[in-house]
Amino acid sequence: MTNNYLKRRQIISFVALTSTITACSISLKLGLNQPISKIHIAQVQAHPAKDHINVQLPPSAKVENRTFTVPTKFQGKTVYQVHPRNNEKVIALGIDDGPWPKTTLEMLDILKQNDVKATFFWVGQALQANPDLAKREVAEGYAIGNHTWHHWYRRMDEATAKSEIDRTSDLIYKITGVKTALFRPPGGFLNNGLVAYAKSEKDTVIMWSLTSADTDPHAKPQAFVNNVLKGAKPGSIVLMHDGGGDRHRTVEALPQIISGLKQQGYRFVTIPELLKMAQ
Repeated sequence: MTNNYLKRRQIISFVALTSTITACSISLKLGLNQPISKIHIAQVQAHPAKDHINVQLPPSAKVENRTFTVPTKFQGKTVYQVHPRNNEKVIALGIDDGPWPKTTLEMLDILKQNDVKATFFWVGQALQANPDLAKREVAEGYAIGNHTWHHWYRRMDEATAKSEIDRTSDLIYKITGVKTALFRPPGGFLNNGLVAYAKSEKDTVIMWSLTSADTDPHAKPQAFVNNVLKGAKPGSIVLMHDGGGDRHRTVEALPQIISGLKQQGYRFVTIPELLKMAQ
């Protein structure tokens, strides 16, 4: 009886020592200053064949640039393009009317694969319907602009214009924490009340100097590519769309637009970056 009792005690001691060594080893691998918890030990014992352990990692660093301001000389002004210092070959893609369920995802993947940053102008209603897409755009470092709540073209009184812009700004901030001084009027209409209100708030009205014409219902994707590649100049702001309708042709054209501009020696920047490069 005594020998069996001693053997059992030795086995128990060995198991305890093994658990302690395992825990210390895991702590060293993870770089933890504190002893690993009983939960972690239980996980290792439950999955002994695994080489690693699943732990709750600290949340990733927050996006630093959530405020898109503009240089003083552009505040309350309308901008079509920028003349960059030393005529540097930089170009900015402005993408309107999203976030949009399928198209935005596809365009984000293409932009990411090609290491290209763009500026997205959000419609409030689309943002309300697709908040997760908006969060991804911000997390991946794209610049954001206001494109009104309803995307109306009609003339508005001051109260309606204020609501269209402020309601969208408030939702942008609520969902993503972004504050932006960039405003693009739907359809490029400058005299329906929206621009007057935006300028009174010192927002910069961002137009474009080059359009892909991707809203043309009869044009093929190659036409969008040709429009951009033939018209590109240093400091151009390009108009494209990821929402407001079926934009599969824009998705098809985007890789060719990017590769063609790169072959011409262009570097892609966001619109806030472009404004800071002005002469």
